[in-house]
Amino acid sequence: MLEIAGLLVLGILAQWLAWRIRVPAILPLILIGLAVGPLSTYITSDGQKFIDGNDIFQGDFLFDVISLSVGLILFEGGLTLKLKEVKTLGSAVTNLIIIGSLVTLIGGAVAAHLIMGMTWRFAFLFAALIIVTGPTVIGPILRNVKPNFSINTVLKWEGILIDPVGALVAILIYEFVVSGRPNEQFTFFALKGFVLTVLSGIFIGVLSAFILYNLLTKNWIPKYLRNVIVLAMVILTFSVSDMLHAESGLLAVTLLGMILANLKIDNLKEILSFKEDIVLILISLLFVLLSSMIKVSDITTVLNGASLALFCIVVFILRPISVFLSTINSDLTFKEKIFVSAICPRGIVSAAVASIFTIRLTDLLKEGSSSMMELFHAQLLLPLTFMIIVGTVVLQGIIAKPLATYLGVLRKEPNGVIFLGASEPARFIALFLKKLDIPVKLADTSKANIQEAVAARLPVFEGSLADDEAFEEIDLSRYGQLHAMTSNTEINIMSCKILSEEFGEDRVFRLASNREIIEKRHGKGLLFNGLADYINITQYFRKKPSIHGYEINSAEELNIFLKELGDSIIPLFVHYQKNKVIPVTNYNFPLPESSVLYYIIKDDETEIGESSLNKSLASQ
Repeated sequence: MLEIAGLLVLGILAQWLAWRIRVPAILPLILIGLAVGPLSTYITSDGQKFIDGNDIFQGDFLFDVISLSVGLILFEGGLTLKLKEVKTLGSAVTNLIIIGSLVTLIGGAVAAHLIMGMTWRFAFLFAALIIVTGPTVIGPILRNVKPNFSINTVLKWEGILIDPVGALVAILIYEFVVSGRPNEQFTFFALKGFVLTVLSGIFIGVLSAFILYNLLTKNWIPKYLRNVIVLAMVILTFSVSDMLHAESGLLAVTLLGMILANLKIDNLKEILSFKEDIVLILISLLFVLLSSMIKVSDITTVLNGASLALFCIVVFILRPISVFLSTINSDLTFKEKIFVSAICPRGIVSAAVASIFTIRLTDLLKEGSSSMMELFHAQLLLPLTFMIIVGTVVLQGIIAKPLATYLGVLRKEPNGVIFLGASEPARFIALFLKKLDIPVKLADTSKANIQEAVAARLPVFEGSLADDEAFEEIDLSRYGQLHAMTSNTEINIMSCKILSEEFGEDRVFRLASNREIIEKRHGKGLLFNGLADYINITQYFRKKPSIHGYEINSAEELNIFLKELGDSIIPLFVHYQKNKVIPVTNYNFPLPESSVLYYIIKDDETEIGESSLNKSLASQ
């Protein structure tokens, strides 16, 4: 019991640490697992591990736990793969998924065969395992480096889409590997077993998708049971498919997720969010467990010249070939291609699938009459894949920022604005900014607000900006500010705190609370110079829904204008350098000449003209 609790606590600790130091979660997960597993044998008196996964789960139960966990991970990955997105992403991303996967598969297999001496079937299986990158490893690097729009788009979508695609390729190759008897892997018997496995996975996956689709769309289950029934259905799909034909369960649940993702199902995001929570717990538990199971001998086996040569070929030869072949007719510049070539960290799916394949293959080979060499190669899959994962995450996490700076591919200061809340005043301001060619995005959890924003043809994100999903779906390379405009002050404050790590503390703004207005606490970062809360600004826009502009030439002129007319207007923002805006707060930003202050008038009788400002200037 204590060891299971320790695994879970260490896994969650690794997730928190990854968030804190802004690195992919898989790195601290694996390192902590190694620390309490094989590396701990050097400091214990009896040479035993602090935690050993083999002692917690044993035999078939261990395999079942890992299999079901990987199945749920792949189902969640399948839920992110929407075919319509593949068609609209352009040739560069599509080619990276297709051509890049083929180059890695073939090139990686040849390299593993020639350098590591692997048989062809294990060489191809290893190559299939290292195809996958994944958003969980790409996302933190992109948020830290902040490359330009083109690079950010290509790498982000490659990571999202190649997750289930790469896993599917690995599963298919694995099915072919295990479908034949020893020394018969490329015979008709092997091909027959492979086809039956694939057909079983497809049949059960499609059948389960049909059943689940009807359950979800015809209101046959209550809302509060939707998520748990989907979870139960995924487990049932995996189990039935494996019973029908061994090793077909992973394919079935991956297809189930992909099919559901491309059907019109209400509240699918809620199901995906629930699955993400389950997968987060499983990943946290699974990778500390798997890392603890690795032996010291496995580590020393892969820490040699041959493994290093294989790593260099995968990272420095195969990846650039994939990128340059895939982007021949793209709009990417040479420097952008160089940077994309340098960033391809392997992810959680690679480690998860490698783990289950290694365990299963080892058991199968021990039961059969396979050679010791094949058994060695099967046992080598996991530590070799972990070496590729840790090596790419560490290396590319270190070089990404300096390389982007050297190549000059860092994003320019983005001029877009993200609105937290798609309420009436937020929509009104966003529409005005859109006319000024300022990119805008409205995020809200209210379906009514989202529908109003969509009707106004404003880009929206349905969900919370505090979720990791937001960083995957919103291209933050276009947006440099947050305007938190919900009716809940606590949510506004929390969101500003979270997003300040992305935008900077001087680029997150929120509405003042009623108490702050009454007490005249004009704190830093308050929208509308702290003169209006949610209710005030909504009433002003309903009463006088028009925005006025006044040209100013310096921050001093702005302050004079606000001092003289601050009780008559609600200052919104200053438009400068043709395509940039900054909200009016008590924070003094340097402003160039010919900037324009936009504001709304509180009172219809108020007259604001050049004479008002001239009198103010003359009095100074």
